[in-house]
Amino acid sequence: MTLSRDEALNVANVLTEALPYIQRFTSKTIVVKYGGNAMTDENLKNSFARDIVLMKLVGMNPIVVHGGGPQIGSLLEKLNIESKFIDGMRVTDSATMDVVEMVLGGLVNKEIVNLINSNGGKAIGLTGKDGGLITANKLTVKHQTAEMKAPEIIDIGHVGHVEKIDTEVIDMLINGNFIPVIAPIGVGADGHSYNINADLVAGKVAEALNAEKLMLLTNTAGLLDKEGEILTGLSTSQVDELIADGTIYGGMLPKIHCALSAVTNGVNSAHIIDGRVAHAVLLETFTDEGVGTLITNSTND
Repeated sequence: MTLSRDEALNVANVLTEALPYIQRFTSKTIVVKYGGNAMTDENLKNSFARDIVLMKLVGMNPIVVHGGGPQIGSLLEKLNIESKFIDGMRVTDSATMDVVEMVLGGLVNKEIVNLINSNGGKAIGLTGKDGGLITANKLTVKHQTAEMKAPEIIDIGHVGHVEKIDTEVIDMLINGNFIPVIAPIGVGADGHSYNINADLVAGKVAEALNAEKLMLLTNTAGLLDKEGEILTGLSTSQVDELIADGTIYGGMLPKIHCALSAVTNGVNSAHIIDGRVAHAVLLETFTDEGVGTLITNSTND
């Protein structure tokens, strides 16, 4: 099939727009948190895999950190294990943790590895337990109502937060020209496994590697103002103001705090992007407009 003149010019324009970004980000590390609709829609799954492969082929070092909440919930339901949530976090007893490890470290992780490899990449899957990648601490939740004089400390089981990232195994894979695919499971000093929020793991991995970018895929268009318009090009001080005035609230707050921590700890920029858009990762990396919200540590408002 021969392209028309207009179609050919459009392709040429796309490629020339991408060129300076390719030159700028060659040899740079980009950490991508993969989750939401992009993990469950077949077309989006393949477009994501091709994006990651292309990034590697043009000289970037993509690292994928993935979630898998819906897949965990589905298997727990099949096994008749009840799911309980406190403040949005899954209560994870020993039986549930076994399922989390099977799903995240096995089923989901290997599916992503296979997707990338079948699209021409070289991916290797690992959990935070491999090579001492993620040292975790047990996470407890404080819950308080108006009637309570002091907050209640709730044990939610094998749920953790990141204590330390040891990048040695990631460095080895990058130096071997592989794409690391990381399941967010850490191990504590007590030897127990801990389920950790994937956004948090992605942010801490990006910080430990001094990554160029942290990209968080979501099921929204990005960070929206009170009129529903996408906000982008934000400094940390502007984000703090948006939190204070209630523009940022609810489920978006953990992602925003993760992005803020990253850009104040060595990551050049954080991006909250719409994973429902095909090739969202490439569009955010290689085009002037992007497809989400950009946050930097710039002091210029």
